[in-house]
Amino acid sequence: MPGPEATTTTDLVTHYSAQLANDLERNAEEQDGVRAELEQLEARLGALRRDHAVLMTMRQALESGIPLQYAPAPPGENATGGAPGGRGATGRKQRVPTLVSLIRAHLAERPGPCSAGDVAATLSETQPDRTIKTTVVRTTLEGLVARGEARRVKKGHSVRYVTA
Repeated sequence: MPGPEATTTTDLVTHYSAQLANDLERNAEEQDGVRAELEQLEARLGALRRDHAVLMTMRQALESGIPLQYAPAPPGENATGGAPGGRGATGRKQRVPTLVSLIRAHLAERPGPCSAGDVAATLSETQPDRTIKTTVVRTTLEGLVARGEARRVKKGHSVRYVTA
């Protein structure tokens, strides 16, 4: 028959084992909670970085305010629109519409709202010599919304734009 000391030692080992198991479980749960919180913070940081990039692009677009920009001359012509070595009819560089003016015109022609993808696809078809990316179109549209020149129309997760 075990003595009183053996019973006390067994009780202490059982007590400490149970306490350690509880502590380990709480620690694992806390790690899971911190890990989930860290993932949420990383996602939020990523979203903030993307928003910052969009805002910086919009700020540059607003500060430029240039309705037309100079384009490189087509092959076989100089920048004035004439033959190499000669001057064009006006003696000035060839001007092409900016993406902003193309998007404004597209929105004005459309009877209803259209997505950034629709605008990019249409402009890519009508402007085959230009590379038009949907992300740039979306940023430009958001710039127009910020200036009050266009409106954003949301339906569920879909965002469409119309002339203001």
